[in-house]
Amino acid sequence: MQALRSSQGSLLGRPRPCTSRLVSHQVARRSSIVCSAAAPMKKVEAEQDVPGMSKFLDTLKYDKNGLVAVIVQHIDTGEVMMQAYADRAAISETLQTGLATFYSRSRNGRWCKGETSGHFINVHRLFADCDRDSLIYLSDPIGPACHTGARTCWFSEASLDAGHHVHTEGEHTHSDHVPMTTLLALERTIQQRRDALAQPTEGKPSWTARLLSNPELLCKKVREEAGELCQTLEAGEGGERAASEMADLLYHSMVLLNLQGVKMEEVMRVLRKRFGTSGVEEKAARPPKQSS
Repeated sequence: MQALRSSQGSLLGRPRPCTSRLVSHQVARRSSIVCSAAAPMKKVEAEQDVPGMSKFLDTLKYDKNGLVAVIVQHIDTGEVMMQAYADRAAISETLQTGLATFYSRSRNGRWCKGETSGHFINVHRLFADCDRDSLIYLSDPIGPACHTGARTCWFSEASLDAGHHVHTEGEHTHSDHVPMTTLLALERTIQQRRDALAQPTEGKPSWTARLLSNPELLCKKVREEAGELCQTLEAGEGGERAASEMADLLYHSMVLLNLQGVKMEEVMRVLRKRFGTSGVEEKAARPPKQSS
């Protein structure tokens, strides 16, 4: 797939299409500044006035209505958030503004996601597929992507049971059947174990439940697993053993993060913001730790 982005390395380096009244939204434990729906729009340059724009748009294969499919993917979690369609003008605007813009088939016109709801989608990079008939907007959404209020438009799962009957499960009100990457699925399972602690259970608790109930044991295990990971290098135990120990360390660390209310999305965002920055400089710029 081909990625298109600005010279700054991200579409977010481009000016936003609104210039006045800003509204602050607290989303995913961070404050994001987004354009108010009432804010005046800044002029988007015509396609032919943006160097290289027409050349890129000409390479795409549009359907009979002049549209290509667009998938919105979360830049930090890898989640597939929504699908829509875009024409030349919408793609051009997205590249210029860094805000996900589409062509609405129901409204028969331009649609910048978030202008009404405030749930804008910040597009960092744009990718075209090998057939040139679909795009990915690699994005950081502000709020839910789905019109139902769900985080993602995919929350219904179809499966074939033992009796060879197809059945579907899932509602927009919960994430039990949302497609997730391995780390997010593990994070969801850890949260389910934590939620279950409030319910009476019979028999021995799960290992995750024991860790959640005993911070001292949890911290001990995190330190122990970190040491065992280092040992795989020091003792030359090989890549397979290193992957196994890293899996153990990740799991125990994610239980620790759950106890502190920190999501993997936040960790990924921190890592992304460090791209292109010297590790020495980044560490030196961190605020000093508060003494206990």
